[in-house]
Amino acid sequence: MRILILCTGNSCRSQMAHGFLQSFDTMLDVHSAGTKASGKLSSRAVEVMKEAGVDISAHTSDSVEKYLGESWDYVITVCGGADESCPAFVGKVKHRLHIGFDDPSDAVGSSEYVKSEFIRVRDEIRAAFRFFYDAEIKPNN
Repeated sequence: MRILILCTGNSCRSQMAHGFLQSFDTMLDVHSAGTKASGKLSSRAVEVMKEAGVDISAHTSDSVEKYLGESWDYVITVCGGADESCPAFVGKVKHRLHIGFDDPSDAVGSSEYVKSEFIRVRDEIRAAFRFFYDAEIKPNN
């Protein structure tokens, strides 16, 4: 099963979702990309994912253009910007979904508060993608 997770910068939310889905089932072919890829991962995202037992430090931040023209079982956007500017995957995608989350990179305040926002969003992503996996992927594998 091939799954592409899209966000704008591909540095945080899409990377976390990618990491969680891959951790639920290593047989899944999961990729993530950005409509305006930053080219780097958020160090805070890597940190909070490691605390949750998922290592995303080897992931790369890639442009969605790398994946255009490929066939996908699911293309999932995780932020409003990517949902609105998601390129057309005409005829190549079986299912397109939007599962949106706040961008923890927008958090301002103390270091503790910013980290707590990354943890909150990480936990929301884990719960939503666990539900998606259990409801949509697992029964079809």
